[in-house]
Amino acid sequence: MTRPAPNPAARRAQALRLAYQRMRARFGHLQWWPGETPFEVCVGAILTQNTAWSNVERAIANLKAARVLTPRKLYALPERNLAALIRPAGYFNVKARRLRAFLQTLVEDFGGRLDRLLAGDTATVRQRLLAIHGIGPETADSMLLYAGAHPRFVIDAYTRRIFQRHGWCRGDASYDDLQTLCESALSQKPLPARLDYWQDYHAQLVITGKTYCRPRQPRCAECPLKPLLPNHQPNAAPQTVQLLDTPLNPVSINHSPALSQGQQTSSRSLARQRSKNRVPQGIPPPCPSPPDPR
Repeated sequence: MTRPAPNPAARRAQALRLAYQRMRARFGHLQWWPGETPFEVCVGAILTQNTAWSNVERAIANLKAARVLTPRKLYALPERNLAALIRPAGYFNVKARRLRAFLQTLVEDFGGRLDRLLAGDTATVRQRLLAIHGIGPETADSMLLYAGAHPRFVIDAYTRRIFQRHGWCRGDASYDDLQTLCESALSQKPLPARLDYWQDYHAQLVITGKTYCRPRQPRCAECPLKPLLPNHQPNAAPQTVQLLDTPLNPVSINHSPALSQGQQTSSRSLARQRSKNRVPQGIPPPCPSPPDPR
């Protein structure tokens, strides 16, 4: 008897799991996020909004040199002094206000204890973070996954671009759509192994997106995900592919997909910014996050 074909959700889950295996075989485990402490991870998650990680590194180096990279010391700084220190990260006045909003909640409501701020069930902590001015879904989920050990899959522009090109999501998929897709398809491992799996999976997507799956002139022929491209047509013109969950409703996939909601810079400027990024010794910088509109 012929074995029945897997259902669309199962086929897509298989594809996503295979994608991780192929990326991991190429790059190894990336030991990500680049931050010495959970608090530094949270600061970096805010500073990386709309900028290259190399700029964030310079800003954090300034904070360390000034010996103020603790919640209370940072909060005690006048906003103009904080802005001067984080100037290399760009949008320094905006980010100084966002950092201070985060620090105000952390210091005044939780006594400067990050473990207390991030304590509780994941949904409650996420809403707590999203209520802070300047923290959107990607920033909140980065804090949850990498600083708070909460199993929450981080979605960014690299994820969206790779998934669209491989036909794993619709072109108009929202952040929540993509997150639900990843968390449902990639939950085969038990905790805490799943936490490390999702942390490294996101890192693998970032380095693959930076190195191969570029907005323009993608290097598909060299990409570890090449065998998973629809119809095996690397470097093809924008094409129509069939999504695994909607085989009768093809969607046009463009090699320069729309940016995530809240993005305030053009795709052209974002591409220029990312082209300047370099991958430091196998550890990819976080994807620049769009400014939160609040």
